[in-house]
Amino acid sequence: MVKSLLRKKVVAESSVGTATQEVQEMLSTLGIAAVIFGPVNRVEYFSPSAVVLGVIRNGKLASDSLLALVRKAGRTGLPQEGQIEVPLGPIGEGTRKLSVQVALLPTQGTTIATFTDESEAERIDAVRRDFVANISHELKTPISALRTLSEAVTVASEDPQVNKFSAMMQSQVERLSALVQEIIDLSRLQDADPLLDALQVDLDEAVNEAIDQCQVLAQTREIEIVRGPAVEVSVVGDRTHLIMAFHNLIENAINYSPDHTRVTVNTAVDKQIVEISVIDQGVGISDSDQERIFERFYRVDPARSRITGGTGLGLSIVKHVVGNHGGEISVWSSSGVGSTFTIRLPIADEINDEGEQ
Repeated sequence: MVKSLLRKKVVAESSVGTATQEVQEMLSTLGIAAVIFGPVNRVEYFSPSAVVLGVIRNGKLASDSLLALVRKAGRTGLPQEGQIEVPLGPIGEGTRKLSVQVALLPTQGTTIATFTDESEAERIDAVRRDFVANISHELKTPISALRTLSEAVTVASEDPQVNKFSAMMQSQVERLSALVQEIIDLSRLQDADPLLDALQVDLDEAVNEAIDQCQVLAQTREIEIVRGPAVEVSVVGDRTHLIMAFHNLIENAINYSPDHTRVTVNTAVDKQIVEISVIDQGVGISDSDQERIFERFYRVDPARSRITGGTGLGLSIVKHVVGNHGGEISVWSSSGVGSTFTIRLPIADEINDEGEQ
Protein backbone atom coordinates (compact mmCIF):
# COMPACT_ATOMS: atom_id res chain seq x y z
CA MET A 1 0.00 0.00 0.00
CA VAL A 2 2.86 2.38 0.86
CA LYS A 3 4.50 1.63 -2.50
CA SER A 4 1.19 2.35 -4.24
CA LEU A 5 0.90 5.74 -2.55
CA LEU A 6 4.49 6.57 -3.46
CA ARG A 7 3.84 5.67 -7.10
CA LYS A 8 0.76 7.94 -7.14
CA LYS A 9 2.81 10.75 -5.62
CA VAL A 10 5.50 10.39 -8.30
CA VAL A 11 2.89 10.33 -11.08
CA ALA A 12 1.17 13.43 -9.63
CA GLU A 13 4.42 15.35 -9.32
CA SER A 14 5.32 14.37 -12.88
CA SER A 15 1.94 15.64 -14.14
CA VAL A 16 2.38 18.88 -12.22
CA GLY A 17 5.84 19.40 -13.67
CA THR A 18 4.58 18.70 -17.20
CA ALA A 19 1.65 21.11 -16.81
CA THR A 20 3.88 23.85 -15.43
CA GLN A 21 6.39 23.31 -18.25
CA GLU A 22 3.60 23.59 -20.84
CA VAL A 23 2.43 26.87 -19.30
CA GLN A 24 5.98 28.23 -19.35
CA GLU A 25 6.45 27.30 -23.00
CA MET A 26 3.12 28.92 -23.91
CA LEU A 27 3.97 32.16 -22.08
CA SER A 28 7.39 32.34 -23.73
CA THR A 29 5.98 31.65 -27.20
CA LEU A 30 3.20 34.23 -26.90
CA GLY A 31 5.53 36.84 -25.40
CA ILE A 32 3.31 37.29 -22.35
CA ALA A 33 4.91 39.00 -19.36
CA ALA A 34 4.28 36.60 -16.49
CA VAL A 35 5.70 35.23 -13.26
CA ILE A 36 4.80 31.84 -11.77
CA PHE A 37 4.96 31.43 -8.00
CA GLY A 38 5.27 28.10 -6.26
CA PRO A 39 4.54 27.16 -2.64
CA VAL A 40 5.36 29.85 -0.05
CA ASN A 41 5.15 32.36 -2.94
CA ARG A 42 8.62 31.58 -4.22
CA VAL A 43 9.33 32.64 -7.82
CA GLU A 44 9.61 29.47 -9.91
CA TYR A 45 9.52 30.96 -13.39
CA PHE A 46 9.46 34.34 -15.12
CA SER A 47 9.09 35.01 -18.82
CA PRO A 48 11.60 37.14 -20.77
CA SER A 49 8.91 39.83 -21.17
CA ALA A 50 8.64 40.13 -17.38
CA VAL A 51 12.33 41.01 -17.27
CA VAL A 52 11.90 43.56 -20.07
CA LEU A 53 9.10 45.29 -18.13
CA GLY A 54 11.23 45.40 -14.98
CA VAL A 55 9.08 43.08 -12.88
CA ILE A 56 12.13 40.92 -12.33
CA ARG A 57 15.46 42.61 -11.71
CA ASN A 58 18.60 40.63 -10.98
CA GLY A 59 16.47 37.53 -10.59
CA LYS A 60 14.29 39.06 -7.88
CA LEU A 61 10.87 40.69 -7.71
CA ALA A 62 11.01 44.47 -8.08
CA SER A 63 7.67 45.13 -6.34
CA ASP A 64 6.39 44.27 -2.88
CA SER A 65 2.87 45.24 -4.01
CA LEU A 66 2.89 42.30 -6.41
CA LEU A 67 3.70 39.88 -3.61
CA ALA A 68 0.76 41.26 -1.60
CA LEU A 69 -1.61 40.49 -4.50
CA VAL A 70 -0.20 36.97 -4.83
CA ARG A 71 -0.66 36.33 -1.11
CA LYS A 72 -4.23 37.61 -1.24
CA ALA A 73 -5.04 35.31 -4.18
CA GLY A 74 -3.61 32.35 -2.27
CA ARG A 75 -5.49 33.28 0.89
CA THR A 76 -8.89 33.88 -0.72
CA GLY A 77 -8.64 31.43 -3.60
CA LEU A 78 -9.98 34.17 -5.88
CA PRO A 79 -8.35 35.94 -8.86
CA GLN A 80 -6.91 39.35 -8.04
CA GLU A 81 -6.10 42.39 -10.16
CA GLY A 82 -4.52 45.73 -9.53
CA GLN A 83 -1.77 48.12 -10.56
CA ILE A 84 1.85 48.29 -9.50
CA GLU A 85 4.75 50.58 -10.26
CA VAL A 86 8.24 49.24 -10.90
CA PRO A 87 11.40 51.34 -11.16
CA LEU A 88 12.79 51.95 -14.65
CA GLY A 89 16.31 51.42 -13.39
CA PRO A 90 18.48 50.99 -10.33
CA ILE A 91 18.79 54.78 -9.95
CA GLY A 92 16.47 57.70 -10.58
CA GLU A 93 12.80 58.19 -9.81
CA GLY A 94 11.29 56.98 -13.08
CA THR A 95 8.66 54.26 -12.81
CA ARG A 96 6.60 52.11 -15.13
CA LYS A 97 2.91 51.53 -14.36
CA LEU A 98 1.72 47.95 -14.88
CA SER A 99 -1.68 46.32 -14.68
CA VAL A 100 -1.53 42.97 -12.88
CA GLN A 101 -3.82 39.95 -12.95
CA VAL A 102 -3.17 37.12 -10.49
CA ALA A 103 -4.83 33.70 -10.64
CA LEU A 104 -4.36 30.25 -9.11
CA LEU A 105 -3.17 27.46 -11.38
CA PRO A 106 -4.60 23.94 -11.09
CA THR A 107 -1.23 22.89 -9.72
CA GLN A 108 -1.34 22.80 -5.91
CA GLY A 109 0.07 25.98 -4.40
CA THR A 110 1.00 27.52 -7.75
CA THR A 111 0.01 31.06 -8.76
CA ILE A 112 0.51 32.99 -11.98
CA ALA A 113 0.71 36.76 -12.40
CA THR A 114 0.49 38.43 -15.82
CA PHE A 115 1.36 42.04 -16.60
CA THR A 116 0.31 44.73 -19.07
CA ASP A 117 2.28 47.93 -19.56
CA GLU A 118 -0.08 50.86 -18.99
CA SER A 119 2.62 53.54 -19.10
CA GLU A 120 3.17 53.30 -22.84
CA ALA A 121 -0.55 53.43 -23.58
CA GLU A 122 -0.95 56.43 -21.28
CA ARG A 123 2.05 58.17 -22.87
CA ILE A 124 0.70 57.67 -26.39
CA ASP A 125 -2.74 58.86 -25.32
CA ALA A 126 -1.25 61.95 -23.66
CA VAL A 127 0.79 62.77 -26.78
CA ARG A 128 -2.32 62.41 -28.93
CA ARG A 129 -4.41 64.67 -26.68
CA ASP A 130 -1.65 67.28 -26.48
CA PHE A 131 -1.29 67.28 -30.26
CA VAL A 132 -5.02 67.72 -30.80
CA ALA A 133 -5.25 70.49 -28.20
CA ASN A 134 -2.18 72.34 -29.52
CA ILE A 135 -3.14 72.18 -33.18
CA SER A 136 -6.67 73.29 -32.32
CA HIS A 137 -5.37 76.34 -30.47
CA GLU A 138 -3.02 77.15 -33.36
CA LEU A 139 -5.95 77.08 -35.79
CA LYS A 140 -7.87 79.72 -33.85
CA THR A 141 -5.52 82.53 -34.99
CA PRO A 142 -5.93 82.06 -38.76
CA ILE A 143 -9.66 81.46 -38.29
CA SER A 144 -9.98 84.81 -36.51
CA ALA A 145 -8.02 86.47 -39.35
CA LEU A 146 -10.32 84.95 -41.95
CA ARG A 147 -13.37 86.13 -40.05
CA THR A 148 -12.02 89.69 -39.88
CA LEU A 149 -11.13 89.71 -43.59
CA SER A 150 -14.53 88.42 -44.68
CA GLU A 151 -16.28 91.04 -42.55
CA ALA A 152 -14.03 93.75 -44.00
CA VAL A 153 -14.86 92.66 -47.55
CA THR A 154 -18.58 92.80 -46.77
CA VAL A 155 -18.29 96.34 -45.42
CA ALA A 156 -16.04 97.61 -48.23
CA SER A 157 -17.90 96.21 -51.22
CA GLU A 158 -21.30 97.07 -52.63
CA ASP A 159 -21.16 94.34 -55.25
CA PRO A 160 -23.93 91.80 -54.48
CA GLN A 161 -21.88 88.95 -55.91
CA VAL A 162 -18.88 89.82 -53.72
CA ASN A 163 -21.09 90.10 -50.66
CA LYS A 164 -22.63 86.72 -51.46
CA PHE A 165 -19.23 85.03 -51.50
CA SER A 166 -18.20 86.97 -48.40
CA ALA A 167 -21.28 85.71 -46.56
CA MET A 168 -20.48 82.14 -47.61
CA MET A 169 -16.94 82.60 -46.34
CA GLN A 170 -18.20 83.90 -43.00
CA SER A 171 -20.56 80.93 -42.69
CA GLN A 172 -17.75 78.44 -43.27
CA VAL A 173 -15.44 80.33 -40.90
CA GLU A 174 -18.07 80.11 -38.15
CA ARG A 175 -18.50 76.40 -38.81
CA LEU A 176 -14.73 75.82 -38.66
CA SER A 177 -14.51 77.88 -35.48
CA ALA A 178 -17.25 75.79 -33.87
CA LEU A 179 -15.47 72.58 -34.88
CA VAL A 180 -12.16 73.72 -33.40
CA GLN A 181 -13.84 74.80 -30.16
CA GLU A 182 -15.60 71.45 -29.81
CA ILE A 183 -12.33 69.59 -30.39
CA ILE A 184 -10.76 71.69 -27.62
CA ASP A 185 -13.74 71.00 -25.34
CA LEU A 186 -13.55 67.26 -26.00
CA SER A 187 -9.80 67.23 -25.34
CA ARG A 188 -10.33 68.99 -22.00
CA LEU A 189 -13.08 66.57 -21.03
CA GLN A 190 -10.79 63.60 -21.64
CA ASP A 191 -8.16 65.11 -19.35
CA ALA A 192 -10.41 66.33 -16.55
CA ASP A 193 -12.10 64.52 -13.68
CA PRO A 194 -14.94 66.82 -12.56
CA LEU A 195 -15.49 64.82 -9.38
CA LEU A 196 -12.05 65.60 -7.95
CA ASP A 197 -12.88 69.28 -7.32
CA ALA A 198 -16.62 68.90 -7.54
CA LEU A 199 -19.25 71.31 -6.28
CA GLN A 200 -22.96 70.89 -5.83
CA VAL A 201 -24.76 72.14 -8.93
CA ASP A 202 -28.41 73.23 -8.85
CA LEU A 203 -29.83 71.09 -11.66
CA ASP A 204 -32.81 73.34 -12.45
CA GLU A 205 -30.57 76.38 -12.82
CA ALA A 206 -28.18 74.50 -15.11
CA VAL A 207 -31.01 73.24 -17.32
CA ASN A 208 -32.61 76.70 -17.48
CA GLU A 209 -29.33 78.32 -18.50
CA ALA A 210 -28.85 75.77 -21.26
CA ILE A 211 -32.38 76.52 -22.52
CA ASP A 212 -31.69 80.28 -22.47
CA GLN A 213 -28.56 79.74 -24.58
CA CYS A 214 -30.68 77.99 -27.25
CA GLN A 215 -33.59 80.42 -27.35
CA VAL A 216 -32.27 82.58 -30.20
CA LEU A 217 -31.71 79.53 -32.43
CA ALA A 218 -35.18 78.21 -31.57
CA GLN A 219 -36.84 81.56 -32.31
CA THR A 220 -35.27 81.78 -35.78
CA ARG A 221 -36.93 78.44 -36.57
CA GLU A 222 -40.13 79.27 -34.68
CA ILE A 223 -39.58 76.24 -32.47
CA GLU A 224 -41.02 76.40 -28.97
CA ILE A 225 -38.89 75.11 -26.08
CA VAL A 226 -41.20 73.76 -23.37
CA ARG A 227 -39.77 73.35 -19.87
CA GLY A 228 -41.26 70.67 -17.63
CA PRO A 229 -41.67 70.96 -13.85
CA ALA A 230 -38.60 71.72 -11.72
CA VAL A 231 -37.18 68.99 -9.47
CA GLU A 232 -35.23 71.12 -6.95
CA VAL A 233 -32.27 68.76 -6.60
CA SER A 234 -28.51 69.15 -6.92
CA VAL A 235 -25.86 67.00 -8.55
CA VAL A 236 -22.13 66.89 -7.88
CA GLY A 237 -19.81 67.99 -10.64
CA ASP A 238 -18.70 70.78 -12.95
CA ARG A 239 -21.44 73.32 -13.67
CA THR A 240 -19.93 74.50 -16.96
CA HIS A 241 -19.59 70.96 -18.30
CA LEU A 242 -23.14 70.03 -17.33
CA ILE A 243 -24.58 73.14 -18.99
CA MET A 244 -22.54 72.30 -22.10
CA ALA A 245 -24.05 68.80 -22.20
CA PHE A 246 -27.64 70.03 -21.76
CA HIS A 247 -27.05 72.80 -24.34
CA ASN A 248 -25.72 70.30 -26.92
CA LEU A 249 -28.75 68.05 -26.52
CA ILE A 250 -31.24 70.91 -26.82
CA GLU A 251 -29.41 72.47 -29.78
CA ASN A 252 -29.26 69.08 -31.48
CA ALA A 253 -33.01 68.64 -31.00
CA ILE A 254 -33.66 72.06 -32.56
CA ASN A 255 -31.36 71.43 -35.52
CA TYR A 256 -33.07 68.16 -36.40
CA SER A 257 -36.65 69.37 -35.92
CA PRO A 258 -38.91 70.91 -38.56
CA ASP A 259 -39.88 74.57 -38.20
CA HIS A 260 -42.94 75.42 -36.07
CA THR A 261 -42.54 72.35 -33.85
CA ARG A 262 -41.77 71.86 -30.16
CA VAL A 263 -38.79 70.70 -28.10
CA THR A 264 -39.62 69.60 -24.56
CA VAL A 265 -37.13 69.48 -21.70
CA ASN A 266 -38.34 67.38 -18.76
CA THR A 267 -36.72 66.62 -15.42
CA ALA A 268 -37.80 63.89 -13.02
CA VAL A 269 -36.48 62.10 -9.93
CA ASP A 270 -36.30 58.31 -9.66
CA LYS A 271 -35.06 57.38 -6.18
CA GLN A 272 -31.54 58.88 -5.97
CA ILE A 273 -31.28 59.49 -9.71
CA VAL A 274 -32.38 62.58 -11.61
CA GLU A 275 -33.40 62.22 -15.25
CA ILE A 276 -33.14 65.02 -17.82
CA SER A 277 -35.03 64.25 -21.03
CA VAL A 278 -34.93 66.26 -24.25
CA ILE A 279 -37.82 65.36 -26.56
CA ASP A 280 -38.17 66.57 -30.15
CA GLN A 281 -40.63 66.12 -32.99
CA GLY A 282 -37.93 65.68 -35.59
CA VAL A 283 -37.09 63.21 -38.31
CA GLY A 284 -36.09 60.46 -35.91
CA ILE A 285 -33.07 58.15 -35.92
CA SER A 286 -32.93 54.66 -37.41
CA ASP A 287 -31.95 51.69 -35.26
CA SER A 288 -28.64 51.26 -37.08
CA ASP A 289 -27.73 54.92 -36.53
CA GLN A 290 -28.67 54.81 -32.85
CA GLU A 291 -25.78 52.43 -32.22
CA ARG A 292 -23.27 54.98 -33.52
CA ILE A 293 -24.61 58.46 -32.80
CA PHE A 294 -22.32 58.96 -29.79
CA GLU A 295 -19.18 58.29 -31.88
CA ARG A 296 -16.96 61.24 -32.74
CA PHE A 297 -17.75 62.90 -36.08
CA TYR A 298 -20.62 60.51 -36.78
CA ARG A 299 -23.60 62.28 -38.32
CA VAL A 300 -26.96 60.72 -39.09
CA ASP A 301 -27.58 63.12 -42.00
CA PRO A 302 -24.33 64.70 -43.27
CA ALA A 303 -26.19 66.97 -45.69
CA ARG A 304 -28.39 68.38 -42.92
CA SER A 305 -25.35 68.78 -40.66
CA ARG A 306 -23.68 70.93 -43.30
CA ILE A 307 -26.75 73.16 -43.41
CA THR A 308 -27.02 73.48 -39.62
CA GLY A 309 -23.26 73.70 -39.08
CA GLY A 310 -23.13 70.46 -37.10
CA THR A 311 -19.67 69.07 -36.39
CA GLY A 312 -20.51 65.51 -35.35
CA LEU A 313 -18.92 66.05 -31.93
CA GLY A 314 -21.88 67.34 -29.93
CA LEU A 315 -23.26 64.00 -28.76
CA SER A 316 -19.78 62.62 -28.13
CA ILE A 317 -19.15 65.57 -25.81
CA VAL A 318 -22.45 64.89 -24.03
CA LYS A 319 -21.51 61.25 -23.48
CA HIS A 320 -18.10 62.23 -22.06
CA VAL A 321 -19.61 64.80 -19.69
CA VAL A 322 -22.27 62.40 -18.43
CA GLY A 323 -19.78 59.56 -18.01
CA ASN A 324 -17.37 61.83 -16.12
CA HIS A 325 -20.19 62.65 -13.70
CA GLY A 326 -21.00 59.00 -12.98
CA GLY A 327 -24.14 59.02 -15.12
CA GLU A 328 -25.44 57.51 -18.32
CA ILE A 329 -27.25 58.62 -21.47
CA SER A 330 -29.76 56.73 -23.60
CA VAL A 331 -31.84 57.42 -26.68
CA TRP A 332 -35.27 56.39 -27.90
CA SER A 333 -36.27 57.28 -31.42
CA SER A 334 -38.69 56.42 -34.17
CA SER A 335 -38.36 57.59 -37.78
CA GLY A 336 -40.86 60.32 -38.56
CA VAL A 337 -41.94 60.63 -34.91
CA GLY A 338 -38.98 62.15 -33.09
CA SER A 339 -36.33 61.33 -30.54
CA THR A 340 -35.91 61.39 -26.78
CA PHE A 341 -32.46 61.67 -25.24
CA THR A 342 -32.32 60.94 -21.51
CA ILE A 343 -29.46 61.76 -19.17
CA ARG A 344 -29.42 60.05 -15.76
CA LEU A 345 -27.22 61.51 -13.00
CA PRO A 346 -26.81 60.63 -9.30
CA ILE A 347 -28.35 63.17 -6.95
CA ALA A 348 -25.97 64.84 -4.50
CA ASP A 349 -26.23 63.86 -0.85
CA GLU A 350 -27.81 66.49 1.34
CA ILE A 351 -25.42 68.41 3.60
CA ASN A 352 -26.59 69.92 6.87
CA ASP A 353 -25.43 73.21 8.40
CA GLU A 354 -22.49 71.55 10.16
CA GLY A 355 -21.23 70.16 6.86
CA GLU A 356 -22.02 66.54 7.75
CA GLN A 357 -23.62 64.43 5.07
